[in-house]
Amino acid sequence: MRITGTGHASMRIDTGAGSILCDPWVNPAYFASWFPFPDNSLLDWEALGDVDYLYVSHLHRDHFDAEHLKRFISKKATVLLPEYPTSQLEDELRDLGFTSFLRTRSDEVHELDGGLKVMIQALISPTDGPIGDSSLWVEYDGVRLLNQNDARPSDLSRFAELGHVHAHMLQFSGAIWYPMVYELPTAAKTAFGKQKRDRQFDRTWRYIDDLKADHVFPIAGPPCFLDDELWQFNDIFGDEGNIFPDQSVFMSEYAKVGGTNGVVLLPGSASEVTATGDITTTHPTDVDEFFANKKAHLEEMRERKAPIIAAEKASWRHPEIDVLGELKKRIEPLLEESIYLAKGVGGPVRFDLVSYDGDAVESIVVDFPGKQVRAYADEKVRYRFRTQRELIEHLIFIDEGDWVNSLFLSCRFSAARIGQYNEFVYAFFKCLSEERLQYAEGWYDEHEKAVEAEDTHLGEWTVQRRCPHLKADLSRFGIVEGNVLTCQLHGWKFDLPSGKCLTSVGHKIRAEKTGS
Repeated sequence: MRITGTGHASMRIDTGAGSILCDPWVNPAYFASWFPFPDNSLLDWEALGDVDYLYVSHLHRDHFDAEHLKRFISKKATVLLPEYPTSQLEDELRDLGFTSFLRTRSDEVHELDGGLKVMIQALISPTDGPIGDSSLWVEYDGVRLLNQNDARPSDLSRFAELGHVHAHMLQFSGAIWYPMVYELPTAAKTAFGKQKRDRQFDRTWRYIDDLKADHVFPIAGPPCFLDDELWQFNDIFGDEGNIFPDQSVFMSEYAKVGGTNGVVLLPGSASEVTATGDITTTHPTDVDEFFANKKAHLEEMRERKAPIIAAEKASWRHPEIDVLGELKKRIEPLLEESIYLAKGVGGPVRFDLVSYDGDAVESIVVDFPGKQVRAYADEKVRYRFRTQRELIEHLIFIDEGDWVNSLFLSCRFSAARIGQYNEFVYAFFKCLSEERLQYAEGWYDEHEKAVEAEDTHLGEWTVQRRCPHLKADLSRFGIVEGNVLTCQLHGWKFDLPSGKCLTSVGHKIRAEKTGS
């Protein structure tokens, strides 16, 4: 099996029974904030896109690059489609010209022509990507590969059941806006960033240890930030709180925990993997030397990509749009239908929209208890976002139904909150369509009834087996220190005597001290 690195989470898998291209991303994403690094735009995409199968793991724009898919990827390719609760991924791919689809069933092995086997595990909670994330398992001629990309399954046992894995691709770096955009003192922001960075690596080590593959490939990040307004997010300033460590940092940290089987793929690198676990990897340039000169590479990219960023920015302003009026029209019907998400948010969310010249601010409130969108009335709010008015205008103009997959991942905003993180805020703003909202409401309804069904014992405590956050198995991921339980999958903490979640609003856990 030959694995060619094509940048970020993208790779091409070549076997004797066909080729699979995964998650090709080249063009900037999220309001021109994210770019692939190392740069993959100069690869021979005409050749790389001539494949038998296409796998797009989910709709995040650093995995689903509509412009690139339309221009370069063969429409003769059969799409390996994850089993998602909505048809949006298939619909968008059909709009780009793809017509052949294999609708897989989650966790079920499908045998394709020539003995090529694939399995896709779909994650479908409202917090998994844009209503869905997935991993791809491939087997051919005794060689097995798991492309986990940035999916976070509760465990990898289903993949392990299928036989020893030879190549394991997974995310290790940050792909979020926290804590960089929060209005915090510098020291606090650094401390929170370091905590998140450490937690990212801890989760990665857990997955690696679970699967015990012959070779581990760090992929799916980090992006780079080439706009001057976002340049500080690149991990080139020695900031221990930066959440975007690159592959060279992964290799260094992995070595500290005894890892010796890491393989870095630059765009154009290729690894030949055999059923005996042997691997041969070639690179277009020396990997260590490349990352040693990371800042210079980024500066060259920044200069070269500046016209692209400028062109994107020029398209955002739509002064003819009545922002408050349009948000009322689009969001208020969803507020009326929402039960679980509205209750979970529990209060008004304020958006401060800064005018084109920066001199004026219009404040708009999405009032979840009141089920309305209105002008800010000087009341106290727990959640506040500040961004450029033109970004909201553009979201309205393109009828964007997922603000997480656009505004929030762009990092082109600042945020403040009183109290804990609230996942329901972001879950609602990724569900700005009736189909998505109804799915999320149904999921939370079912989830609330299911998580308390079984117990497990952790030291002196008997607790519900499934984490109230995303159903992780606490018999595997739960650690108790004193009276605090930590779910290691996502780092969520619970005070056991009270059951209170210490990480976010809601999500109370059932626990009883029963002795050892």
